[in-house]
Amino acid sequence: MLPASLQRKAAPLSGRSLASRGRVVVRVGAQQKEAPPAPAPIIEDPESKFRRYGKHFGGIHKLNLDWLDNVPRVRVRTKDSRQLDELLELAVLNERLAGRLEPWQARQKLEYLRKRRKNWERIFEYVTKQDAAATLAMIEEANRKVEESLTEETREKTAVGDLRDQLETLREQVAQAQERLAMTQSRVEQNLQRVNELKAEVTALERMRKASDLDIKERERIAIATVATKSATASSSAATAASVPATVATLTAERPATATLTQEAPSTSYSIPVDRSARRSKAAIRRSRGLESSMEIEEGLRNFWYPAEFSARLPKDTLVPFELFGEPWVMFRDEKGQPACIRDECAHRGCPLSLGKVVEGQVMCAYHGWEFNGDGACTKMPSTPFCRNVGVAALPCAEKDGFIWVWPGDGLPAETLPEFAKPPEGFLIHAEIMVDVPVEHGLLIENLLDLAHAPFTHTSTFARGWPVPDFVKFHANKALSGFWDPYPIDMAFQPPCMTLSTIGLAQPGKIMRGVTASQCKNHLHQLHVCMPSKKGHTRLLYRMSLDFLPWMRHVPFIEKIWKRVAAQVLGEDLVLVLGQQDRMLRGGSNWANPAPYDKLAVRYRRWRNGVNAEVARVRAGEPPSNPVAMSAGEMFSVDEDDLIDN
Repeated sequence: MLPASLQRKAAPLSGRSLASRGRVVVRVGAQQKEAPPAPAPIIEDPESKFRRYGKHFGGIHKLNLDWLDNVPRVRVRTKDSRQLDELLELAVLNERLAGRLEPWQARQKLEYLRKRRKNWERIFEYVTKQDAAATLAMIEEANRKVEESLTEETREKTAVGDLRDQLETLREQVAQAQERLAMTQSRVEQNLQRVNELKAEVTALERMRKASDLDIKERERIAIATVATKSATASSSAATAASVPATVATLTAERPATATLTQEAPSTSYSIPVDRSARRSKAAIRRSRGLESSMEIEEGLRNFWYPAEFSARLPKDTLVPFELFGEPWVMFRDEKGQPACIRDECAHRGCPLSLGKVVEGQVMCAYHGWEFNGDGACTKMPSTPFCRNVGVAALPCAEKDGFIWVWPGDGLPAETLPEFAKPPEGFLIHAEIMVDVPVEHGLLIENLLDLAHAPFTHTSTFARGWPVPDFVKFHANKALSGFWDPYPIDMAFQPPCMTLSTIGLAQPGKIMRGVTASQCKNHLHQLHVCMPSKKGHTRLLYRMSLDFLPWMRHVPFIEKIWKRVAAQVLGEDLVLVLGQQDRMLRGGSNWANPAPYDKLAVRYRRWRNGVNAEVARVRAGEPPSNPVAMSAGEMFSVDEDDLIDN
């Protein structure tokens, strides 16, 4: 235990004296005095000026972080950076153990190499992959290879930059060349158009000259025949009058108006008796001028675009066989999804390619596996050496307005596809049907262009309950189109084999009379494509569109209902048209006595019989075209002769 004097000296070092707040105890000799408390530091309150407005009223304070600029940066070392440093230390240790260099010399060289961090990282990767001792020589070898690699990359980047500049220059040159080419093409098209116009004028003048020559020759022939007939009749009549006067008297009594002797003429002459049946035969020949029908397919019909199939019926990896002008073809989609059409006959043994399948956009024959692309070229011959220049014929093919179009004609196809296949604005497609019909396609087209037969033929389908009108007339507003009276139906024929009609409906299923189609609220639009598949057969494509009842397209099994209705209507027509075809094969004529309501069918038949003029134009070097081969005046110049003589 300490003496009392020492205890008094230790008392100020206890925690009691230091615990007094704001006070300092000073010991002077044996006396103790309390020093005055130190003044508190003055801290300026930034919100003091707002205190007078209330306790919770204050301003917005900005935190001052300028002091962070003076804080020293701390380098964070990761595991990878430690490994890079360890490589240096390991190499220094290996050199020291080997006794090749002093440690400070090895460290100096390695520190120089480590200054380029990117190179050092690649050196580390190289050394670790080699799985060898990390010596100075190894690291210098790795550094040399890294330098070579970086130099090569720099060269490649420079070369790529130069190539990019060259590419930009070439693009500019190509753009300039394209502009010059477009200008040249425009001039060529203008010149070709002018040449075609001049050729058309020459053709029209030549046609007029031939027509005038034929008229002159026909008049001369008729005049010569008339003179010869009169002289022969006069001689015969004179001999008969000298030998059998009673017969002449009897003939004069029976035919006073047709066989009378003319006394006033300076020479002996008689009026020629004409047989009524002979006169009718001439009238029939005159009426049927340009209206001959046959089972043969005109060669000129080839030079047109034909809608051969609906786009919806040609999905990917599907083969669609069909016939056109008696030749077999098959359609499919190539590797790009574009439609293609090639001959349905393998170049090897003649097997139908439609029996095979589509493999990666090419048709593979089912017989020996030969494959053909969209151009008809053979691309694969399994199990045998490949032979070049082997293939099948192909047709130009295009897709537009929901149809697959093909061009079976000569030379290059027409530049533009027809524009009429798309339904009118506001109409939605409700049915697309394909049927093979055993009837010559011209007879089927003439049936579609004839509406006067509806109340007599279609009594169990769409014309049920129609009264027989006093007259049926077709008003033509263009060469091959117009409207019917009294039915609200607009109709048109589009070469080579399409019939379009728009029917005005008062309400679904009922037709109005005495109005036009445009005056009706609801409309039904039809497109019939009668493609000549082969002699006596037609590939019929039917599309129906409505501008009302859009929800009907989603009714279950509605497509089967439309097919059944179409089959019933076609069945009513088919009986009659097959009968026409049978009589035509027996030598009969279906244009013996045309009536006024046959106007549109008459125009079609005249166009059809004159379409071979288009072949002559193509063979003469003119480009093929799709317009009607005859003008409206030529097509309907003898309409009065088409009427029945009463």
